[in-house]
Amino acid sequence: MQMLILLIPVSLFLGGIGLVAFLWTLRHGQYDDPEGDANRILTSDWDDRPKP
Repeated sequence: MQMLILLIPVSLFLGGIGLVAFLWTLRHGQYDDPEGDANRILTSDWDDRPKP
């Protein structure tokens, strides 16, 4: 029972850090265009490389 007195605040603190990190990534546009990158890798033009 005494261990719960320590573990509950620690878990709430770590969860809060995770929430703040997630909200920070949302504000800085980390999830703006996830499908664009996925489509870009499939439709990449291989002819864009410079020719020797």
